[in-house]
Amino acid sequence: MGNRRFSGKVCRSIPALLVCVIIACLLLKHYGTGKSASRSVFAMDTYMELTAYGAEGEEALDRAVLEIRRIDELLSTGNADSEVSRLNAEKEGVLSEDLGYLLERSIEINEMSGGAFDITIYPVMKAWGFAGGEFRVPDDEELSELLAYVDMSRLKYSRESGRLEMPRQMELDFGGIGKGYAAQRVAEVLAEYDIGGAILNLGGNVQIYGSKPDGSEWKIAVKSPDGALPYLGILSFEGFSGGAGSSRAVVTSGGYERYFEKDGEIYHHIIDPRTGKPSDSGLVSATVVCSDGTLADGLSTAIFVMGYDRAVELWRGHKGEFELVLFDEQGKLYVTEGLDGSFASELEYEIIR
Repeated sequence: MGNRRFSGKVCRSIPALLVCVIIACLLLKHYGTGKSASRSVFAMDTYMELTAYGAEGEEALDRAVLEIRRIDELLSTGNADSEVSRLNAEKEGVLSEDLGYLLERSIEINEMSGGAFDITIYPVMKAWGFAGGEFRVPDDEELSELLAYVDMSRLKYSRESGRLEMPRQMELDFGGIGKGYAAQRVAEVLAEYDIGGAILNLGGNVQIYGSKPDGSEWKIAVKSPDGALPYLGILSFEGFSGGAGSSRAVVTSGGYERYFEKDGEIYHHIIDPRTGKPSDSGLVSATVVCSDGTLADGLSTAIFVMGYDRAVELWRGHKGEFELVLFDEQGKLYVTEGLDGSFASELEYEIIR
């Protein structure tokens, strides 16, 4: 009887033991015993840092860098041979799959934001010198003439054929959405490899993918715009599982990123499409958190231009699609309720409900 009881106990333990062993083996294979790979790359006018955890991290990041460079070559307004530059010169053409997707997403965000995000702003960006680095302050008459062609509704685009036509004075710039798309595409690339997790920092556009090898939370700092603090707060997220959709994007827009000074005045690069001048919405920084890197990138620019009231109205109309961290000129910090419990800060902050 004693032997039978002992044997029964062993037999009941074997299935559980096998499951534990199998899971452990799978995790070791998936993460390569904690193996990590990193890449640094300069593209899209910014430095990028990519880190992946997993058995195929090196191969995955090699492919990721190629994907980033491919998208940069498509979207670069500084490269006369890029698809966007050719389109700006010829004013018509059949768009590639990537550019067609980005145009459709840009139209979507333009409509969501009431025109606060507009890819036809490029001639105004050039007038200020943000496109070429020769900074100047254009007068109101010049801006008025340029603004006559800042209007995405004047684009003639066929989703069926992929053909786009635009007025001869119009030029496009996907700089306000391109890095988010690149991060999203890299996450899709990683899903093709044996990768457990990754963190992608594309010049302030942060995308986390999968989970960390030790099972701890991902932590992302929201940058402080004035340098008084190292960051406004920390966002913490548990790991994800389930392929290319297993990611989250955190994108911040602020006037502190690119600017110049003239006669004691600071002029930043986020232009309000309504005025042709640097946005003066009362926000100092706007952070968007969502699973869609392209949406997060475009919306962060739009929300910075929209200001607090319009941004909150937009968020309330799209609850569940994205979350916000807003910091205004009075030093007030706001966080939407979907991040309650995920955000921590040394500053006091108000939950938007």
